[in-house]
Amino acid sequence: MKEDQENKIILIPKIEDYIEYMLNTLIKLPRTEKFSMGTEYKKSMYKTLRNVLFINKINRKEKGKETLEEINKIDAEINTQRIFLRIMKKEKWIDTKKFNVAMAKIYEIGKIIGGLAKYYAKDYKKWIW
Repeated sequence: MKEDQENKIILIPKIEDYIEYMLNTLIKLPRTEKFSMGTEYKKSMYKTLRNVLFINKINRKEKGKETLEEINKIDAEINTQRIFLRIMKKEKWIDTKKFNVAMAKIYEIGKIIGGLAKYYAKDYKKWIW
């Protein structure tokens, strides 16, 4: 349980840092894209943050399946953001440096989410058998 709690706690500031970086990046998108893709990207980031805060509140022993489902939602949102970033880079709305920094931040968050998913999946198998 301690490892799980540490991962959750370390995840929140990493997501805050990522969101702050991306908000500064999204502001510089071309006007037409700032209000379409930029808005969708922001919604996805905020949804990710909301889901992380939610799993931080769930009692692991009582809500194992629910936690695993929330982790999968977070993973899906992160993958959506990766796709948005690749499109932005391909269309040259962001430069390679910003792309690489954003992808590195997402990768770091993804590693933590992956660790949490493995942890909960392992425990969830014990609960259902």
